[in-house]
This record gives sequence, structure tokens and C-alpha cells, in this order.
Amino acid sequence: MTDKLHLEPDDEFPEDLSKVADKDLQVLDSQVQRQLDYEYVVEGEPNPETEFRHYDLNEEFEERDKREG
Repeated sequence: MTDKLHLEPDDEFPEDLSKVADKDLQVLDSQVQRQLDYEYVVEGEPNPETEFRHYDLNEEFEERDKREG
């Protein structure tokens, strides 16, 4: 896992989020969210790759919530 505060679209991203530990998934989500915020402010719109990653992370969190519930 990277120590960066945000995850740029060209940075590595896990192919299978179900194999990522909960804590690492939360860090990854924070990095993607920070990148989204940056893209909205600086570029005026998000990069499609960042949006896709954000969507994938949300789906994984929902799946984990279902398993815990």
C-alpha cells in the first residue's frame, strides 16, 4: 500500500478488491476520494478512471456490509 494521500489514475489499483484487507480498503477509499476532490477543484470534472475506482470501492463496501449484517 502506498503512503500517498491520493491515488492518481495511472497509479496501481487492485484488480480484486475482495482480497484487500478492511483497513487497506479504507485507506484506498480515502486516497481515491482525495483524488476525486482534487480533480473536481483543479480540472473541473473527475477522470473516468478515478470515478470507476470510486464506484468499485463503494460496491465492495456494500458487499462487505451485507456479509457482516
